Amino acid sequence: MTTPKGPDDEGTTARAPGARIRPADLLAAATAAVEAAQSAAGQALESAQLTAGHAFDAAVRLPPASAQLAAQLPGLIDNLTIAVDRLNSTIDRLDRTLALADPAFAAYDRLLPRLEAVIALGEDVFGALARLPGVSILGRVTGIGAKSGQAEPPPPAVSKRRR
Repeated sequence: MTTPKGPDDEGTTARAPGARIRPADLLAAATAAVEAAQSAAGQALESAQLTAGHAFDAAVRLPPASAQLAAQLPGLIDNLTIAVDRLNSTIDRLDRTLALADPAFAAYDRLLPRLEAVIALGEDVFGALARLPGVSILGRVTGIGAKSGQAEPPPPAVSKRRR
């Protein structure tokens, strides 16, 4: 900023403490302040116009659907964070449940091979019994030997004689 120079001032800017201010000095200072304010206002106006121009250009180039999507983005992010939190809590709950069920799974792993061995032994016993003579008759009498998919043979037809 420039310092006002009056006609009697030869470049001295410092005043003695008790010196009187002349009206010319006051007028020169006011004029300089007005010029500085006008310059600052002009620069602010140019900057605001430039910013508004860029904002308008961006708004004109931006399709309405994209603007709507951009407006919905914060809500979508909030919903996504809520969904991720729920998923994390569900995974934690499942992890705790599986930790409680782990001994049962270990018992099943030890028990299943034994059950399979017992079933195989039972099938071997039935196969061996089926080869014994007379067991088929016993099976028919008791109903053990008949398989569920096969129908029992029909009883022999009794012929009636006329008298």
